[in-house]
Amino acid sequence: MRRAVALSARGLGATSPNPVVGCVVLDATGKPVGEGWHQRAGGPHAEIHALAAAGDAARGGTALVTLEPCNHTGRTGPCAQALVAAGIARVVYAVADPNPRAAGGAATLAAAGVEVEAGLLAEEAAAVNAAWLTSVRRGRPHVRWKYAATLDGRTAAADGTSRWITSAASRADVHRLRAESDAVLVGSGTARADDPHLAVRGVPGARQPLRVVADTEATAVAPGARVLDGAAPTLVAVADDVPEERAARLADRAEVVRLPRAAHGRGLDVAALLAALYARQVRSVLLEGGATLAGAFAAAGAIDEVTGYLAPALLGGGPHALADAGITTIADALRLRVTDVTRVGPDVRITAVPATPHEER
Repeated sequence: MRRAVALSARGLGATSPNPVVGCVVLDATGKPVGEGWHQRAGGPHAEIHALAAAGDAARGGTALVTLEPCNHTGRTGPCAQALVAAGIARVVYAVADPNPRAAGGAATLAAAGVEVEAGLLAEEAAAVNAAWLTSVRRGRPHVRWKYAATLDGRTAAADGTSRWITSAASRADVHRLRAESDAVLVGSGTARADDPHLAVRGVPGARQPLRVVADTEATAVAPGARVLDGAAPTLVAVADDVPEERAARLADRAEVVRLPRAAHGRGLDVAALLAALYARQVRSVLLEGGATLAGAFAAAGAIDEVTGYLAPALLGGGPHALADAGITTIADALRLRVTDVTRVGPDVRITAVPATPHEER
């Protein structure tokens, strides 16, 4: 199963709006004879690739799959039936399918006399598939907030300079995160200060994400902005009450969507923005905006994962990584559970997810 989880990660950035899945097939003696992963949306599922590699050796064997085999016919046939037809005797899967349209594969397999087990390495498999699982369970994209800061939590110096706080190795790693995401999102402050490009560079074969700018007043994205260069699709979200002429000047280089303003404070309504992206098949968002936008997402309860790149440096002044998130007392702090700590060049990359109530205690 650990091999199947590793295989599933190969599909990150290529399968949306479908899940990433890995599969390993063992023969009747327990020897690995086939493996595969879901490589692209609309293509064969992981089980089909693994069964094809195994051939007749699959009969009487075991299939280990990171997600419950699907039970419906979409652009491909049901994997549960394919496993039965191949003569698989036992199926072990990590995570139950929460999608009501595709669920039921385990029951179909059991009804056909296949031995079925669930839950092996469920946490590891779910972590790789977090974007898709969030989108199914919550009906919105999974949001990963990425930031880079010094050890004292500053994202820029007092004079506004920020290039480069972290190393070239960390910046290259961010492009990997972009390549695994359906959309990259910044706010008007970042658009004005940095004129970011937001496209993926240095990742061979990467599918370019949708570049998104939350430009509430339709004034931050200038006609010659790098985000409008055509290297990747771009969406600019503006308030629904801004003058038409402001929004129209961007319409020939980007999709412009009008959204309601936030009920409290500045900016756009976060839920409406995520709903608009979800409607465009976006299932994962890399939030690269500054402190204000990150604070708005945190206040809205819309941060599912945090990846911080910490440089071994101190500034003492300058902006913090996170602005007002509606938290006024330590008891209301958004507690996180660290899932990974990795050295990236001279920097440290920390990944964390919101803690459950039990973990908070």
